[in-house]
Amino acid sequence: MTESEFLTLADAVLRAIETGLELPEIVDAVDVECSRSGNVLEIEFVENGSKIIVNSQAPMREMWVAAKSGGFHYKHDGQQWRNTRDDSELFVALSAMISQQGGASITLSAQES
Repeated sequence: MTESEFLTLADAVLRAIETGLELPEIVDAVDVECSRSGNVLEIEFVENGSKIIVNSQAPMREMWVAAKSGGFHYKHDGQQWRNTRDDSELFVALSAMISQQGGASITLSAQES
């Protein structure tokens, strides 16, 4: 994958996360504020002040996630972003992280709404 292809995919991931967190059913369940600066998306949980950071790492062609539960690296396998350690899918794992930190069960989708 070229750097340009990676950057396009990474931007789509960050947009999909932002868009997903703006859906009414998620807004009603978890109070989060998203802010994005370039390739870094910060998700802040208003009630407890905790954060999840999602950012792209172009040199590694990976998406990195930092959450209370740890730091995780995801590589694109041609179809999905997969954890480099346990092969979990990014949106499934991120949904679990957000649910844990936000205190309500939510599900994000890789598809922008």
